[in-house]
Amino acid sequence: MGDHKEQQPVRVGAAVRRRRRALELTLAVVAERSGLSVPFLSQVENDRARPSSTSLEKLADALRTTAVELLAAADPAASVDVVRAEPLAEGDFDPRTRALVRGHHQLHASEFTGDHDAGRELQHRNDELMYVADGAVEIEAEGRAYRLGRGDTLYLTGGVRHRWRATVPDTRIIVVAVAEHIEAVQNKAR
Repeated sequence: MGDHKEQQPVRVGAAVRRRRRALELTLAVVAERSGLSVPFLSQVENDRARPSSTSLEKLADALRTTAVELLAAADPAASVDVVRAEPLAEGDFDPRTRALVRGHHQLHASEFTGDHDAGRELQHRNDELMYVADGAVEIEAEGRAYRLGRGDTLYLTGGVRHRWRATVPDTRIIVVAVAEHIEAVQNKAR
């Protein structure tokens, strides 16, 4: 078993659905514009049917985009990606950040080792989860301070301003967040 990323056919359905919803179009309107049937479009959006190149072009025209753009925004049908740990050099205790997920996905995950710029205020569009793998942190969110130790988690909804700092050496936290390109929350007036 090696490190690999399994390449499989793309699923264009989610990209079609995102584009259609972004334009605030119904399936019926897209069907009328493209000359394709509503049931077929529904099957495409739910990845139960794969459009031919001709159908994909018609669909892209109806969605005011190109087939290439739809394919670029498509999700892989299935993927497996192993991200191996990087061994630390002897005596290396400098703060560092490591991406735990490669590529353009619905979730982002990062590992932070060591201290962090405690003065830096963060605010993310979508929800995130912070997990303390080792050590301890203090997190300030919504005007309150939270002390977390090994094994503790803190969940933040999208839009919450926060900052954090390690309170013991060799702290390691994992942050998993819904990707910024995902429309997971309603836009709030700020």
